[in-house]
Amino acid sequence: MSNDILAHREGGILTLTFNRLDKKNAITTVMYTRLAQELEQACEDDAVRVAVIQGDVSCFTAGNDLADFLNNPPNMAADAEPAPVVRFLNVLRTFPKPIVAAVAGPAVGIGTTLLLHCDLVYAGDNAAFSLPFVNLGLCPEAGSALLLPSLVGYPRAAEKLMLGEAFYAEEAVEMGIVNRILPPQEVNAYAQGQATKLAAKPLAALRATKAVMKMGQVGLKAIMDEELKLFGALLRGPAAKEAISAVMEKRKPNFQGM
Repeated sequence: MSNDILAHREGGILTLTFNRLDKKNAITTVMYTRLAQELEQACEDDAVRVAVIQGDVSCFTAGNDLADFLNNPPNMAADAEPAPVVRFLNVLRTFPKPIVAAVAGPAVGIGTTLLLHCDLVYAGDNAAFSLPFVNLGLCPEAGSALLLPSLVGYPRAAEKLMLGEAFYAEEAVEMGIVNRILPPQEVNAYAQGQATKLAAKPLAALRATKAVMKMGQVGLKAIMDEELKLFGALLRGPAAKEAISAVMEKRKPNFQGM
């Protein structure tokens, strides 16, 4: 099994670590499969009480591996077997136990949107968040079309999702995406400490608390399904192919006529 995702269980905590630093922890199909498998197993394993998602002190994740996505676009058809990324997003949406995230360095695309599904998020003062979907000829995913406006208001969400410009830890705290800022070298350990506190609490009470807090996210599944349908169509379109090719060729994209 690939070591690009490390999984460790101890003290009631499942820790999932992005471990592809030579590629800035960009997420491949194989990595999505591993993430989904581990979280699905943790849903059913009473010994796991909390999940932690973390990266390296210098990089959380650069988001989707663009070459992998371009060469192997996920099948988003309703009657198809869920693509690994869809499988991961579905378990992230429905995961019944607390999820803690530790973010240092870049958190690009899904590296930011997955945080909207986490219960506690801690960031290094070097964290940089971005939602560059439109810039890649794509649309939001992971339910961010609903979750981000609900959290920060429509105008601010539109700014982040339409312009796709990076924002940093202090603004992320002010927006309500991040709980606390720490020195980068302390983020993972602090998240583990918070997860340890959660793991010591009654699991039934934690699950019930999370369940009732999530009840306000009415329509999230339908929006995620619609996002995925649109994302899949756009991924096969000329703008996405031009944008991704431009990134790989280190040039500015040309969207004229698109």
